[in-house]
Amino acid sequence: MTTSTRSPAVSGLFYPDDANELTTQIAHYLAQAEAADCRPKALIAPHAGYMYSGLTAAYAYKNLIPIAGDISRVVLLGPSHRVGFSGMAVPSSTAFGTPLGDVPLDLDAIEALSALPQIARRDDAHAAEHSLEVHLPFLQHILSDFKLLPIVVGDCTAEEVSEVIERLWGKEETLIVVSSDLSHFHDYGQAQEIDRRTGQLIENYVPELVGAQACGCKPINGLLLSARRHGLSIQPLDMRNSGDTSGPKDRVVGYASYALH
Repeated sequence: MTTSTRSPAVSGLFYPDDANELTTQIAHYLAQAEAADCRPKALIAPHAGYMYSGLTAAYAYKNLIPIAGDISRVVLLGPSHRVGFSGMAVPSSTAFGTPLGDVPLDLDAIEALSALPQIARRDDAHAAEHSLEVHLPFLQHILSDFKLLPIVVGDCTAEEVSEVIERLWGKEETLIVVSSDLSHFHDYGQAQEIDRRTGQLIENYVPELVGAQACGCKPINGLLLSARRHGLSIQPLDMRNSGDTSGPKDRVVGYASYALH
């Protein structure tokens, strides 16, 4: 089989491109974050530049530290920001690269998904997409050895996303991560209110989020369906916006993290 690695598209932009600096930054955020008393099966975490959303992401990833040795596969779903398409896109590459090294893909699982009508191999959807990439250094920092199943989610229903998640559910070895920011470009007070209402929908398993509430609304909605079917509890971990972390308060982006267990 021909091997190929998807090169990082936003290292040096969304996060440091120097491995030592990147490791130091992630450790700093993890040290600041508080862990919840839970064993996550799934996480929802943001995907902005680390200076904006790195701490909120750390609130999710810190909960993996006690169970890192049990996780050998990560199913990572995020929205498409660059390419418009229907369905869900998997890559043809065999690994994803970051400054911390290459993460091998779960090629057997990707092949098995190809029978589903909503799945297509689309490298164009992955090439410049940041919503998945920014999570990889956190995962590499915490997990000793894992395979990745990266899925960019385009225009599809919650049921179509949930069907894919169900195929990949697995047991304790499989972690599911959904990547999403919340509201975009409102003033600070408006953003807080919009994001608070979005959080209520998530915590009540309402799979009806739209793009104005969360750019990752499609994968979140699918995860909520699966979470309800499997009886998972949803625990909010952190919610803030770019006005709290780095930037002005007149046009902010919202971030939140959740553990599903």
